[in-house]
Amino acid sequence: MIEKAIERMMYSARWILAPIYLGLSLALLALGLKFFQEIFHVLPIIFEMAEADLVLVVLSLIDLALVGGLIVMVMLSSYESFVSRLDMDDHNEKLGWLGKMDYTSLKNKVASSIVAISSIHLLKIFMNTPNTDNDKLMWYVLIHITFVVSAFGMGMLDKFTRHE
Repeated sequence: MIEKAIERMMYSARWILAPIYLGLSLALLALGLKFFQEIFHVLPIIFEMAEADLVLVVLSLIDLALVGGLIVMVMLSSYESFVSRLDMDDHNEKLGWLGKMDYTSLKNKVASSIVAISSIHLLKIFMNTPNTDNDKLMWYVLIHITFVVSAFGMGMLDKFTRHE
């Protein structure tokens, strides 16, 4: 009897995650506001901007979009995996990957998204190398390589463990 009560309580505790995922939707809103703030900041001066500066702004926008996609992927997939299935009334609205992504595939997608975000950030730094110290540049590259190797290692580990 006590065992069943503890098990029910532990299983119900998964709902503690729901407000966390809701908080991620607020983070997504903040990211969207920042995205449009950048666009409205650039529009009045777009004709005076150098091409390299415009490319840096576009890379920043791509970076924000990638982070937004990462938030949506983690928020929805994790909610569905750990809290409750999403019951969408209109099946046309449901995302194709929803319900098909397990924890392993989510982990791999998050790792590859982090590598993509890091790549964009590194490209922005490379385009601005005259204003970046060499030691900082080295650290940015090492951190990026660490992300790449970690994502590759997780993918290989998942591949090896699935065959056994």
